[in-house]
Amino acid sequence: MDKRTVRNLTLFILVLVLLLPSTVLGKNGDKSAGQPNNSNSNKPYQDHQGEPPVFQNVSVHDPSIVKEGDTFYVFGSHIEAAKSTDLMNWTRFTNGYTTPGNVIFGDLSKNLAGSFAWAGENDSDSKGGFSVWAPDVFWNKDYINKDGSKGAYMMYYSASSTYMRSDIGFAVASKIEGPYTYGDTLIYSGFTKEAAYDNNSVINKKWTNTNIQKLVDNGTVAGARPEWFNANGSFNNEMFPNAIDSTLFYDKNGKLWMTYGSWSGGIFVLEIDKSNGEAIYPGKDGTTADGRLIDRYFGTKISGGYYKSGEGPYIRYDKNTDYYYLYVTYGGLGADGGYNMRQFRSKSPDGPYLDAQGQNAVLPANTDNALYGNKLMGNFLFDRKVGDPGTGIGTGYVSPGHNSVYIDPATGQQFLIFHSRFPLTGEMHEVRVHQMFMNSDGWPVVAPYRYAGETLDKVNTQDLVGEYKFIRHVKDNSAVIRNSVNIRLNKDATISGDATGTWEKSGKNQAVITVGGITYKGVFVRLWDPTSERYVMIFTALSHEGVSIWGSQTQGKTDTEVVADVAADLRLGDTGNIISNLTLPTEGTSHTTITWKSSNASVVTDTGIITRPEAGAEKVTATLTATITKGSVTETKLFIITVLPYKSAGLMAQYSFEDNLNEGTGHFGAGAVTGNRIDNTGGTITYVEGKSGKASVFNGASGVRLPNGLISSNTYSVAIWLKPEELTNFTTTFFGARDTNNWLSLVPKGPIADETMLWSGSARWYDAATGLTIRPGEWTHLAFSVDNGVIKVYVNGAEKFTGTNFPNLFTTTDASFSLGVNWWDIPYKGLIDELRIYEGALSPSEVLNLVK
Repeated sequence: MDKRTVRNLTLFILVLVLLLPSTVLGKNGDKSAGQPNNSNSNKPYQDHQGEPPVFQNVSVHDPSIVKEGDTFYVFGSHIEAAKSTDLMNWTRFTNGYTTPGNVIFGDLSKNLAGSFAWAGENDSDSKGGFSVWAPDVFWNKDYINKDGSKGAYMMYYSASSTYMRSDIGFAVASKIEGPYTYGDTLIYSGFTKEAAYDNNSVINKKWTNTNIQKLVDNGTVAGARPEWFNANGSFNNEMFPNAIDSTLFYDKNGKLWMTYGSWSGGIFVLEIDKSNGEAIYPGKDGTTADGRLIDRYFGTKISGGYYKSGEGPYIRYDKNTDYYYLYVTYGGLGADGGYNMRQFRSKSPDGPYLDAQGQNAVLPANTDNALYGNKLMGNFLFDRKVGDPGTGIGTGYVSPGHNSVYIDPATGQQFLIFHSRFPLTGEMHEVRVHQMFMNSDGWPVVAPYRYAGETLDKVNTQDLVGEYKFIRHVKDNSAVIRNSVNIRLNKDATISGDATGTWEKSGKNQAVITVGGITYKGVFVRLWDPTSERYVMIFTALSHEGVSIWGSQTQGKTDTEVVADVAADLRLGDTGNIISNLTLPTEGTSHTTITWKSSNASVVTDTGIITRPEAGAEKVTATLTATITKGSVTETKLFIITVLPYKSAGLMAQYSFEDNLNEGTGHFGAGAVTGNRIDNTGGTITYVEGKSGKASVFNGASGVRLPNGLISSNTYSVAIWLKPEELTNFTTTFFGARDTNNWLSLVPKGPIADETMLWSGSARWYDAATGLTIRPGEWTHLAFSVDNGVIKVYVNGAEKFTGTNFPNLFTTTDASFSLGVNWWDIPYKGLIDELRIYEGALSPSEVLNLVK
């Protein structure tokens, strides 16, 4: 056989081997799906859709990625972890804070006692758990085990009791899934000059109770640094870090480093001894050549400071660019926050790290950190308009962040792994993986959609022309969700629509987009759009100002086709049984306008406001006419609206607290005093003059367990008088739960901008915020009604929130109910009077009568 035949046969076999796993993966997310796959692949207008990907989601907060063999692992906060073989389908294998019998740590309490002695388990702000944070796992071939053998999986984790009293420790294991055995605690924060204690803690915070005293005694560290302390002896967390969020990386010479820190004093880096996992402390103070802090204990500062939010550092070296890339997250973490990922790079592992503008990641003063760092991703929504393909509101994220990065050593592919919340789903979060691509300036840019097996390949200029949904990630820390706008990439290389400019393609796939006089560099690539459920052309690019832009191509249609699509898609749900205000869309796809006209405004207005008849009256009807217009094309669509009257709401339970916890209607038994949790014993309830007769006094350490089954339907109302002595986040007044995963809580100070609200946790989180916060020391009447998913919340008789799709929580006769306490949060402190439970939804006038 000649060399040519051998070569051709070898090539054939290689192609066959490569195709076989792709075919298998096609049903599970075809790695070549949506990519050119035949002899015409480089011709324009070829739409190779391939098999749709399949995803299995998982919730792991602060995910840090590591690969072992063919399996990817993410380890995250609260002792959660999951694994995947394709970065799309994840399986959880942990059991949270269970102890003993913890999957990761065995007897958690005993194993990590060395770290918990300073911070963590059931202490101060971490009472009840939530104390082990942000681990990072990797294989250290140089680690010397106790038996003298070499090599171990190392986990660096954080234990935390407050926003600044934390520590970083490590544990080792022979298998990546554990169990891990405690090694040592390396870095402590939140210590004080003299003896001091946090609330709900017995731990003496004096610095001599950390490992610093031992380091001073053995000559490693030159004493306690005076600058560690404020004038009053407290920890100087403006300059020095919270010991949390540690991640490890190797430099190009094989040295091992740890970067760590959180929002207040900034991000630091320390070299780690590979043989034993211990920190190599600088020992003495200094300053880098570019003027950054070197601390004898904490190491070298590489980012942040001055109480400016910046956390979750992650560093990866890229041999192709010879840069170390630093990723940090700015902004507020929650669903109402502006968590967003930033990026810097350096030629040295310990900095300086600079952004695309050449700005140092270490803040020069107490300034707005939003202007520093390339912004990769913030809150966004590729919103689906009426007439667009697919269903739902579109695709987007809320507070995406605390990422890790994986670079495939064989292919060079880069992946961004992070957690995110989502529009209109509250605090529920999941892991997401997005591919990143290097632009011509050596900066990674992020794919707008999650990884679905795509590869970066040649694209044809003709295929780039068309309509796009366009997002610009404004360089701020705002919680605003930025919706997409519409642009068009024209054949003449211009951009028109809601943004204007020019575009070009260079090489196989490089994108140069100029919008508003600013040039962005990135790539064109085909990705899976989960809304339209198609592979579509996208662009992702970054400017020299460090701003990211994304574009997602849509299918071009004529005005007639667009109007027909909007008319076909325009729906108002079940219009024959209306009990809540209607949401009337005014814009469809491609800037189609929708106007509305009502035949009877006393039933439903042109803006969708309904007026329900009082209980006992007849239902009423009206016609809404939608007029859909694009250009010169117009079409109308009619909707018959039937509005149902209120149903009479019957009083099922009344607790008036006249020197007791008795129920007044005789339908239920008396309440029972609890301790500081719904199922604790102890506690004390007393009585004083209230809003009507006597009121119950909640002392901040006690609650009342109400009878099970107090509510057992999906149509009910709750009314209550409150006079809080103080407001604390998440503290409940009235609480009801089917189980720990399905509950509602009436909170004076909730997770949305500290507003008074009804808050629910179930398959989807629900936030019914009132737009205000009730005042301590004043009586306020709160009420809410649920009517088959329609939720209304009232403050002093005025309707402050109305919404739909509230979860059906009480489909059981034994749901748990309480006042002032739940399973997790700080108990209520203040007065409660006149709790009333109704079967049925109170009308606005009935609620108002309760206040008079």
